[in-house]
Formats: sequence, C-alpha cells, structure tokens
Amino acid sequence: MFGKGWERIGTAQYILFGAGFAGFLGLLFASEPGFIWIIDHANLLFHEAGHPIIGLLSSRLEPYGGTIGQLTFPVVLAITGWRRGKLLLFAGGLIWFFQNFLNIARYMADARTLRLPLVGGGDHDWNTILASWDILMYDTRIANVLRIIAWIGIFAPMVMIFAHACFFGSRARSDQADLSFESLNREA
Repeated sequence: MFGKGWERIGTAQYILFGAGFAGFLGLLFASEPGFIWIIDHANLLFHEAGHPIIGLLSSRLEPYGGTIGQLTFPVVLAITGWRRGKLLLFAGGLIWFFQNFLNIARYMADARTLRLPLVGGGDHDWNTILASWDILMYDTRIANVLRIIAWIGIFAPMVMIFAHACFFGSRARSDQADLSFESLNREA
C-alpha cells in the first residue's frame, strides 16, 4: 500500500487532517451512540436513495438498497483517492465508510425491538434482512461485531497516515536535505 505513488503530503496537511479527525472523534463521542447528527443525516439521504435505485434492479434486493446506498459514496471517495494517489482523500473515504458501520450497527441492533423511528414508516430493513436469513435472534450480536469492525476501520486509516508521515515524510525531508547539500557543493 505504501509502495503506491502517493502524492507528497505537507506537514500542514497532516496537522489539518489530524485536527479534523480529532474533531470527528469529538462529535462521535458527544453524539448519541451510532448517530452523528450532521454526518448521519447525509448518510440517511444516501440510504433512502439506495432503496428505489436497487429496487429497480430487483425487488428481492431492495431491503439491502439502503445500506448499499449509504456505503456507495464513501467507497467512491476512497477509490477516487486511491486512483489519484491522494492518501488523505483515500483515508477520509475509509473513515467515512467505517463510520457508517456504527450507524448500520445501531439500526441492525434494533431489528427485533423496532424502537428506532423509520423514515416514511416503512419496513425495518434489518428486520426484513435478518429474518429472511433466519438469524434475527442474533441481531445484537451481529451489530456488536459490526461495531468492533467499525472502530478498527475508523482508526486503521489514521495509523496508515501516521506511518506514512513517519516513514515517508522523513524520507521526503531527507531527500530535500540531500538536494540542498548538493546545491551547496556545486556553489563551492
């Protein structure tokens, strides 16, 4: 992954990304578990848009459309970052992707109790999905596993950014120092 030709990242960009991540964590811990108001309302729009789009392709897959819809945009963002060699964009897409898992886990854990308000008052996606697989009784267990995956997925890109800053940021600085030293030798 680090062998990829990532665009050079300046110190200020690392600091801003880290500060943004810290702000994101602040929102995450200050919010209702599994629901960051500003982010998850946007995710809800993508979720709801996914139902009719996937429903056009298959009525059997329509309950999955919401989850597919809300995960599509972070995946597109991460792929765009990967293809353009922009590590911070790639990491941001991954963080957003895995943050969605917290919201999905919240919704999944509600599959039997049906306490969460539903947009439009329709069917509960995860009740329908888990019941069709005959695993509805494991809704909270599956949701807990998804939460663990979410937290690992949220922090893994930050570890990747930190490693890149330590190993490749220092190499870029030493390359610049070598160039400066060479230019001094030419002048002498």
